[in-house]
Amino acid sequence: MTQDHANPHHARRWAILGVIGLAQLMVVLDATIVNIALPSAQQALEFSNENRQWIVTSYALAFGSLLLLGGRIGDLFGRKRVFITGLLGFSVASAIGGAAQSFEMLVAARALQGGFGALLAPAALSLLTTTFTEPGEKAKAFGIFGAIAGGGGGLGLLLGGVLTEYLSWRWSLYVNLVFAVPAAVAAGRLLHHSGRTSDATIDIPGTVAASVGLFLLVFGFSRAETEGWGDVSTVGSLVASAVMLTAFIVLQRTTKHPLLPLSILLDRARGGSFIAMALSGAGMFAVFLFLTYFLQQSMGMTPVTTGFAFLPMIAGIIFSASLSTTQLLPKFGPRPLVTLGMLLGSASMVLLTGIDGDTTYAAGVLPALIGMGVGMGLIFAPAMQTATFGVADSDAGVASATVNTMQQVGGSIGTALLSTLAASAVTSFADGRTNPDVMAAAAIHGYTTAFAWAAGIFLIGAVVCGSLLPGGTVELEPGAEPVFAH
Repeated sequence: MTQDHANPHHARRWAILGVIGLAQLMVVLDATIVNIALPSAQQALEFSNENRQWIVTSYALAFGSLLLLGGRIGDLFGRKRVFITGLLGFSVASAIGGAAQSFEMLVAARALQGGFGALLAPAALSLLTTTFTEPGEKAKAFGIFGAIAGGGGGLGLLLGGVLTEYLSWRWSLYVNLVFAVPAAVAAGRLLHHSGRTSDATIDIPGTVAASVGLFLLVFGFSRAETEGWGDVSTVGSLVASAVMLTAFIVLQRTTKHPLLPLSILLDRARGGSFIAMALSGAGMFAVFLFLTYFLQQSMGMTPVTTGFAFLPMIAGIIFSASLSTTQLLPKFGPRPLVTLGMLLGSASMVLLTGIDGDTTYAAGVLPALIGMGVGMGLIFAPAMQTATFGVADSDAGVASATVNTMQQVGGSIGTALLSTLAASAVTSFADGRTNPDVMAAAAIHGYTTAFAWAAGIFLIGAVVCGSLLPGGTVELEPGAEPVFAH
């Protein structure tokens, strides 16, 4: 019996890709779709500017800290079951959030979304990894998935703008039911249930150490954004995070059934891919956050127009993600693709440091968005595929979760770090002056400061990934996993 025929998903693989893609799109959308709806939600529920960040942070905290556990649960108890549970749970949490009558209820719903997203996202990527077994088809599937992972955030800005402007901020949450319920029904029909991995158990100490460590890491950077780097809660959270994550590494070396086998982390190709996801996530969120502010507050665009302004970046991601996995990765390997993607990201950020009050979209913003889109497609799709090469089926979920964790934690850290640097730049530029012209110029100075630091992050990514990722082409044998030729 061939490998393809032994795979119960083979005959339905493209339909399954559609369901997986829909689920991934929903998870990625929710990282940004609420951003544009926040001002309307704040007005309706009457919460302060200081509390506003928790609508975003509560999702990131739950999602980032529980991803590794979610990935391992899928490995142990069956990805079909976990995937559908994640979809239905996410839809219920979204309905609660959409109906929220208080700030506390909305924050709780967003945290619940993050928790179910942590089940859903690694299950989706691991299902993709195990459903497509023929190298050429796997490359196409990862190209599509990578395009969704990279472009979904920009699409979230567009969809959030349309829903908020023409319906209500609540529909930025209710819309998830349109994705989740049909996807859950289709998954029930298409997916084959895989049973529990024999004799494996959940690594409870490792799970606690990883979840608490990641939670404190994201929380610490979030506190730095609002309270400053010298605040006791910021320093305490980051130090405690370092202790817990160090303990996690030690535990993984000694336990019989580790939550995250260190071989997954220490492999050169996978390690470079994880770093690529983290650093590109940190840099890309600068585009979504600060460019959104610039387009709306400095250029006067509406939420809908702002969303449409990001479409060229999405198109660039879709084009380069598809091309990179199907045509370029088999010929050149991941090193030149990811390195070039990082350099394009850095160059795009450098272009954006030139914006000012007279900048036009076509001349000052569009070239950077196109460059950014092409660059992110060259990073995300090859990094995701490389990170899951050769991973045993029993570890596919946790390897997939690590990819998602790196992108999510990188994005959270990048957002907090760059927001802090931008705020400091605004304060320094204004120097106590409060007239509107000075404040407008100070805001733009804050954005360009963030873009300059993001350019540095991408440049570091180019150096690190260019050193770590294996060079050479990918050798393919029929029915075999790709092997990098060094």
